[in-house]
Amino acid sequence: MPPESPTLASFMAGLPASARLSRSAFEEIRTLARQVFGLDLKQGKESLVSARLGKRVRDLGLQDIPAYLDYVRADRSGAELSALIDALTTNFTSFMREAQHFTHLRERILPALEARPAAFTIWSAGCSTGEEPYSILFQCAEALGLPRLDSLRLLATDISTRVLAAAQSGVFTAERLKDLPQAWHRRYFRRGEGASAGMMRVRPEWRQRVSFARLNLMQDFSRLPQCAVIFCRNVMIYFDRPTQEQLVRRFAAQLEPGGWLLVGHSEGLMGFQHGLDCILPAIYRKPGRAPAKRSAS
Repeated sequence: MPPESPTLASFMAGLPASARLSRSAFEEIRTLARQVFGLDLKQGKESLVSARLGKRVRDLGLQDIPAYLDYVRADRSGAELSALIDALTTNFTSFMREAQHFTHLRERILPALEARPAAFTIWSAGCSTGEEPYSILFQCAEALGLPRLDSLRLLATDISTRVLAAAQSGVFTAERLKDLPQAWHRRYFRRGEGASAGMMRVRPEWRQRVSFARLNLMQDFSRLPQCAVIFCRNVMIYFDRPTQEQLVRRFAAQLEPGGWLLVGHSEGLMGFQHGLDCILPAIYRKPGRAPAKRSAS
């Protein structure tokens, strides 16, 4: 194998023992991340892995990264595997992120869903700290109104128990709401007071409309309801291309005829075999006719 570059070698030598990462340990972490989570840790990420797992090693009071890997293998609950993926990934998100998707949801998708049978499912796959599913919910509330909103089943999943807990709490700094209309601040949030000043919390009657659940996208999700819309944005950037293509095919199978898949703008599906029609950049639709509106009795 080629020798480490002087820059990387000197960086590794300067790390505390708890954070030093041998080639064999890095390869073990790469294999584990790929097999269990689909995460593609490319060569050159050694310093990132060292820094992030080194902190976890110190928090647990372990000696070094090999000891941490033993700890992960011994943990039958899977909780430490979840902590490992938390450490290696970045959960950046925001309300109304990639606004074109929400414009399309409001102007094209939701009007069609008003003519649908009683219930339909929208899935936020990789929901992180909740900004995406709450943005979807608020758009649906504005477009459909309360009576029709009762027909929405909004599912939000993530692999990380940490971000799911944050999403379920529905608590955000006021700064995080800057891209939302002011009227939405009053309608959908409560303003914190006293020690919670500067914080906003999604009102409970809106929080309860989102079903949050832990889900590893590498595992079977075919038992989920067929979906009218799937949002999976800025998640697949962590996967290699074969894993991305396989996941998109599984999403396509999970969509009902005429259903929509929205991916991140940096996650084009060019060259993939998935059977979906590209409507706009990062917006795809499954061929077929959506279920028709039930006739009045």
